[in-house]
Amino acid sequence: MDEQTGSVTRRIAIAAEGSGVSSHFGHCERYAIYHIRGQEIVHQEFIISPGHEPGKLPRLLASCAITHVIAGGMGMKAVRLFEEQGIGVILGIQGPVDEVAVCFAQDRIVSGKSMCDH
Repeated sequence: MDEQTGSVTRRIAIAAEGSGVSSHFGHCERYAIYHIRGQEIVHQEFIISPGHEPGKLPRLLASCAITHVIAGGMGMKAVRLFEEQGIGVILGIQGPVDEVAVCFAQDRIVSGKSMCDH
């Protein structure tokens, strides 16, 4: 909680390929991290993907205080590992990363079917 405003800050990690949302969370080139206070994005940064290794990303992103991850797809085992870290998972998302972040901040994002088939 932000002590000055009393609002909760959410931190999201969006799997990114170029400027768009990656179809697979674990195989993307980087993660776009957005800090959101209320419905406003207050900070953006990027984390280069450390590679696809089961369990590594949930621990890494939990250590960064990420509250939600967003991607086109993700395997069910990975979903469970994120949920065990207290991180919400939103799948079936496509489009430009910045637009997706704005939709999330404004509570207009809807999870769909994972594009990952394993």
